[in-house]
Amino acid sequence: MTGSTKLTTGAEMATILATDCGSTTTKAILIEKVGGEYRQTFRGEAPTTVEAPVEDVTRGVLNAIQEVEELSGRTLLEGEKILTPSEGRRGADLYVSTSSAGGGLQMMVAGVVMAMTAESAQRCALGAGAIVMDVLASNDGRAGHEKIERIRHLRPDMILLSGGTDGGTISHVVEMAEYIRAADPKPRLGGGYMLPVIFAGNRDAGGQIQEILGDRTALVITDNIRPVLERENLSPARQMIHDLFLEHVMAQAPGYGTLIGWTGAPIMPTPAAVGLIMEKAARQQGLNLLGVDIGGATTDVFSVVDGQFTRTVSANLGMSYSVSNVLAEAGLTQIQRWLPVLLDEQDVRNRIKNKMIRPTTIPQTQEDLALEQAVAREALRLALDQHKVLAVGLKGIQQERTISDAFEQREGGKSLIDLYRIDLIIGSGGILSHAPRRVQAMLMLIDAYQPLGLTRLAVDSIFMMPHLGVLSKVNERAATEVFLKDCLIPLGSCLAAEGSGKSGEPCFTYTIRFADGRHEKGALRFGELRRLELPPGAEAELEAEPSRGFNLGAGDGRAVAVKATGGAVGLILDARGRPLRLPEDPSGRAAQLRAWAKAVDLYPG
Repeated sequence: MTGSTKLTTGAEMATILATDCGSTTTKAILIEKVGGEYRQTFRGEAPTTVEAPVEDVTRGVLNAIQEVEELSGRTLLEGEKILTPSEGRRGADLYVSTSSAGGGLQMMVAGVVMAMTAESAQRCALGAGAIVMDVLASNDGRAGHEKIERIRHLRPDMILLSGGTDGGTISHVVEMAEYIRAADPKPRLGGGYMLPVIFAGNRDAGGQIQEILGDRTALVITDNIRPVLERENLSPARQMIHDLFLEHVMAQAPGYGTLIGWTGAPIMPTPAAVGLIMEKAARQQGLNLLGVDIGGATTDVFSVVDGQFTRTVSANLGMSYSVSNVLAEAGLTQIQRWLPVLLDEQDVRNRIKNKMIRPTTIPQTQEDLALEQAVAREALRLALDQHKVLAVGLKGIQQERTISDAFEQREGGKSLIDLYRIDLIIGSGGILSHAPRRVQAMLMLIDAYQPLGLTRLAVDSIFMMPHLGVLSKVNERAATEVFLKDCLIPLGSCLAAEGSGKSGEPCFTYTIRFADGRHEKGALRFGELRRLELPPGAEAELEAEPSRGFNLGAGDGRAVAVKATGGAVGLILDARGRPLRLPEDPSGRAAQLRAWAKAVDLYPG
């Protein structure tokens, strides 16, 4: 009964143990059937131990599980083995795990045309949970020797090679394969195995690709990710990335061979698992969803729009290790514009750089907190801008376009992210999940993403989305029940108007009818922000009519009737306009921010 990988059927599964091996912390959760439904009951964590001096990922896993064991009073371990399946108060029916320890999955992708097959390959790798280190293409402007040197220098865990529609020309993708052969790349985690290369391009080129790369790499050939211009086929290549991640990359990391033997389902890269649970929840509820996980080093953005899933990772935007990159990319004035108090330039720079060299520190004063949340707004905004570039319809397709569409196509395709159509925004990561007040998390998301019309917002309570993503591969019911009941904390709804005007002129009027029969009427002037009580689980009928020049989702000046859902914050009515513009004068801007903070009870006092 120890270390078993036997799968228990969904009907029998009453106790589930899951871990996520992060780059710094390993988190364990226990899920149990309570009153006929699955609930997350206990949680433990411990430092990840994949690096020196321990160099065995299982130590951190066992330490985190031991904490769950102590809190729950349930025996989960026997020595250094996980007890499966369960018998009474001993063991768990299933153990699953995700991992981003050791830097996660780092890939290079290569294609023929940057705006077509190379971009499809990038979407494929990102959706599989990888950090894409670079994108090579025949037309990327780099000479052949530069491409070869780049492959040698980066030492990725895996390369995804694509290019050409089935039956089309093969010369360009063969040329890319020859660059890979010439580079003779060595894998990041040691030279004891050959580098995995996945070829997912023109099927007619398979034979030549095999001749070029078959003896130098661990080559795998799978279905073309772009068999015709009008269609992407990402699933086979994504599945192959997961399989090779487990068999080649994870097998080289210290202790993963043992961990793989314990799990009842394949280990998944953490970002891929987060994306999977978001994708399944969105499709199950018929939602268009936008999600973000903002960490210390990277910020991942996920979207599911009309069933199309897209993930991007901004590997240089984070709240501790990468916080100076946010300053460099956004610029000092963009961060200072969110501060309700005036801090001089050098003070702001010093505080941000102190965070980079002491990444585990937490804000000690309200000024520190306001600055950290100002940086978060810019990191979130920049990551969404990068996401919009990849969350697009297919390029290279002949279709009827207007002049404006043609310009959008030239700039990189029309983005799928229409904020009027986003039903739910989910925030995750310490700065959002652990904000001292839930309204701070909600306003960070509203300020950064600037939702339009009516949008629901939520945060991940304790970052259990990775655990639930890998669990959904085995028991979707358990994963989605816990996701909706224990993982997501509804913040409430935001009704926001698009348009611009002079401060104080009428923006929109509203009438709210509550479930208990009460109703409330009011009006907002341009530049105002208002917070109304609407508790979790409550719904209210909201009718609003914008003034001319403003749009709430039905068109310029046209009334809307929507159903607002409550949450920990309630209902935010936003008449600040879109795009959101702050006063130029620093003193006036700080005063305006303090007025908004007071209106929504952002800070104590």
